[in-house]
Amino acid sequence: MFISNAYAATAPATDFTSFLPLIVIFLLFFFMIIRPQMKQAKEQRNMIAALQKGDEVVTSGGIVGKVTKVTDAFITLEIAANTEITVQKHAIQSALPKGTIKSI
Repeated sequence: MFISNAYAATAPATDFTSFLPLIVIFLLFFFMIIRPQMKQAKEQRNMIAALQKGDEVVTSGGIVGKVTKVTDAFITLEIAANTEITVQKHAIQSALPKGTIKSI
């Protein structure tokens, strides 16, 4: 009853302007942190799904090897002559160009 017409007319505008910095911070956070991580995770999933026998890879533990067998959840790597290990697919960090192992 005692609220002036001028104050009542500007109240909704101040509500929006008080949330504007939060919206801007969220958008910056999304485009600078969340979106690039989602893109990198998608590339990692595609790389793991495309692995096949003969590919050269590096595990997250730093082991370099050649893929000799691929199953649904595991990959067998040849890390030296007649030495093979089995690792989970998510342990593969990156794929190397062919011939990298010979040059090491």
